[in-house]
Amino acid sequence: MREMSFTDRWLALWILLAMAVGLLLGRFVPGLNAALESVKIGGISVPIAIGLLVMMYPVLAKVRYDETRRIGADRRLLVTSLALNWIVGPALMFSLAWLFLADLPEYRTGLIIVGLARCIAMVFVWNDLACGDREAAAVLVALNSVFQVLAFGALGWFYLQVLPSWLGLPTASAEFSIGTIVISVLVFLGIPLVAGFLTRLIGERVKGRTWYEGRFLPEVGPWALYGLLFTIVLLFALQGEAITTSPLDVARIALPLLLYFTLMFLGSLFLARGVGLNYAKSTTVAFTAAGNNFELAIAVAIGTFGVTSGQALAGVVGPLIEVPVLVALVYVSLWLGKRLFPNDATVPAR
Repeated sequence: MREMSFTDRWLALWILLAMAVGLLLGRFVPGLNAALESVKIGGISVPIAIGLLVMMYPVLAKVRYDETRRIGADRRLLVTSLALNWIVGPALMFSLAWLFLADLPEYRTGLIIVGLARCIAMVFVWNDLACGDREAAAVLVALNSVFQVLAFGALGWFYLQVLPSWLGLPTASAEFSIGTIVISVLVFLGIPLVAGFLTRLIGERVKGRTWYEGRFLPEVGPWALYGLLFTIVLLFALQGEAITTSPLDVARIALPLLLYFTLMFLGSLFLARGVGLNYAKSTTVAFTAAGNNFELAIAVAIGTFGVTSGQALAGVVGPLIEVPVLVALVYVSLWLGKRLFPNDATVPAR
């Protein structure tokens, strides 16, 4: 602990404080919600986009892109991640939504949409904090982003209309904008990925890898956490009033989300270990499977059902639960690492 920076040492506390500050701002500052919502380009919140880009750039600048080709050749890694993200994850969220919110169709639909939006942003931060494989994270997020563009609409139709009809359950009608999904992927993954790749390419050519990783990265590294905290404050400020005025509804939505994130992470970690992946890659698979693209889920819910809809509220509650749970799972992964992966060189020493 003494070797960690002040910010890193108390990260969990800063995140909780950022959530609290955001909720208070959204609840008690008149017009803040409307002001933040008005700054949009193509349905994307500009302030939140800035926070996410600042958060993701340092992490993607750390990736050794010359090693991603080797990672991409690991079929166990790719197949495991795709199966977890596009078969297990949506099916688990569908089951939990119907189990806990059968009498609340709007919230249930919102949760199912959250389950379809696979993570392409904050997963880099959680993975980095847990000492996961950065190169594997870059490959998996890019791969899942392609699948997100191709599969999101089809899976939404399947889980909201086809499967409920087969099971004799009420169906929900929703039309998903492919444009919204493409923009989300390009903004939240494409921009920081290109920036990180070019920074490493130019930095290593001009100054060398030793300078780049020993001098440059330590300087820009803390900005990932600053961007994370800024994003959290903005996100909860946008929906602070909705969350604080509907505590019982939030609690109903929170329970299946809590179970989802926990089950997806632990199940993915054990599955990855079972197929022979080391600690670093198993941790990366677990975080990419457990995390969700909350910005896409909220944008789709608002665009389809309206900003005041129950579906939108369910999307907003997603990060309210995801952020503290995945922070806790960072510590869980580090604790489990020494027990599940003995003598594994990728397990952090402390």
